[in-house]
Amino acid sequence: MNPKENYLHEFFRIFFANKQLVKRVFLTFAVIALLLPLLLKQSFDITAQVIVQSKKLSQGDATTSLTVDNATFIPPSLADMETESNILRSPALIRQTISELRDNGEYSPPPGVFAKLLGEPFKRYVSTPLREYVINPLRNGLGMETDPVRDTTLDALTQQAVDSLKIETLPGSNVISITYSFPDPRQGTTFVSALLQNYLVSRQALQSIDLPQSFYETKKHQYQVRLDGLEGNRQALLENVGAADPKEEITFRLNAINTEEQALNLYQDRLLQSQRWLEYLKTALAAASSSKLNDYTFPYTFTTTVDNVAFEDREIKQMGEQLTSQVSRYMNDLAVFQPGSEPMLLTREQIARTRQQFLKVVSNRIQERTADLAVVKQVIEQKTARIAEFKNRIRDLQQTQSKLRQMDTEIDALHAAFSTYAQRFAESSTTRSLNDDLSNARVLSPPFEPTEPAFPKPLLIIPFGLFTGLLLAIAFVYVREFFDHRFKHPAQISHELGLPVLLVLNEETSQPGNPHKNWTMPSLVHWVRN
Repeated sequence: MNPKENYLHEFFRIFFANKQLVKRVFLTFAVIALLLPLLLKQSFDITAQVIVQSKKLSQGDATTSLTVDNATFIPPSLADMETESNILRSPALIRQTISELRDNGEYSPPPGVFAKLLGEPFKRYVSTPLREYVINPLRNGLGMETDPVRDTTLDALTQQAVDSLKIETLPGSNVISITYSFPDPRQGTTFVSALLQNYLVSRQALQSIDLPQSFYETKKHQYQVRLDGLEGNRQALLENVGAADPKEEITFRLNAINTEEQALNLYQDRLLQSQRWLEYLKTALAAASSSKLNDYTFPYTFTTTVDNVAFEDREIKQMGEQLTSQVSRYMNDLAVFQPGSEPMLLTREQIARTRQQFLKVVSNRIQERTADLAVVKQVIEQKTARIAEFKNRIRDLQQTQSKLRQMDTEIDALHAAFSTYAQRFAESSTTRSLNDDLSNARVLSPPFEPTEPAFPKPLLIIPFGLFTGLLLAIAFVYVREFFDHRFKHPAQISHELGLPVLLVLNEETSQPGNPHKNWTMPSLVHWVRN
């Protein structure tokens, strides 16, 4: 080929020289592109989304003490999201879902799916009759163990569902996207819904720390026995000390001690004062008994103070005034009469009798004060003994209160544990709904039945099929032209042989026109052939 030749001209020369072949190849692919949307089996995409808001993290196991803080929630990481995706695409979970739906008659794939399943390995489908009717009888005859014949339909359906199920985590989020391709939109939607429900149940079962009911029954009995023992010990302590509320009684006893100590201080002051006055009175009485006739005064008035009010002894006062009056009269008469005269003798006898009476009364008052002093001493002893008794009682109550405080702490802890246990036991003994579950995994977008198939799409297949047919037709023509070494134009002779071209004879025979009417089937057939 001449390098100076026009390549575009060469392209059109080859194209129009082989236009019949181009038309046939293009039309063949055009027909295929038009028939593919009709021949291909429709497939519907059922979509759903699951959001994992947080991850349940257990702080202990079920054999430890049950508290309300046994579980907490933390944001999920990328590894957690991958784990959630693996749980969703688990073959065991898919197999369980398909088995449940088949038992309920809600999952029966159309024949097209079984035709696809026949493309699985030969041993799974074709070899079953061979094993049952040929291999197993031979094994029985030779005394060998036979291979069990089982239905592999569920395995095939599970594998088909695993291949058609697309599960991925949306980038930068905690949302899992589920896409399931299935020929029947209703059955596909039912399958995805059941798969999501089983996923939530399985997820909760994996993260739960619940144990069998027998464990809870045993634990409950242990808690009850321990609680009864603690309550019995607490009651025995209260009975031994003879108190219903040690704290309240301690407060009462402390108040009583305070009152008694105040009264004791008053009595002790009174005792000291009475002792000093009594000693003074005895000294004054001894002095008055040996005094002369004209010493008529007594140094003490016997005044008693009660509530800051002074009360005088009237008898002592009257006798003292009488004695003073007699002594004064005697002293006055002594200036007139002789000391040995009869009036003076009578007056002295009278003063002596009054003086004896006065000293007798004073002696009686001293005895009274002595008795009163003894009473005060007894009261002081009684109050001292009472205060000591109160203190001993308080000491016993404080010891009991300390033991009760320790026991109450243990009882409160046991009550809290028993309350949490009872709550968990109630939850485990009843059917727990998913909405009340502690897990924060939720179905964000439930599956819905699609109305349009996801495959095939005629608007994509037909244009791309026509364009592909045109490119393949041109490529086929160029391949044919590459292997065709015949001369097509005079320039090839000069280029290949190096000889000049003297004469070129053009064939002027023209192709007959299309005799048929335009846009009819005969016209199209004539156009394709020519």
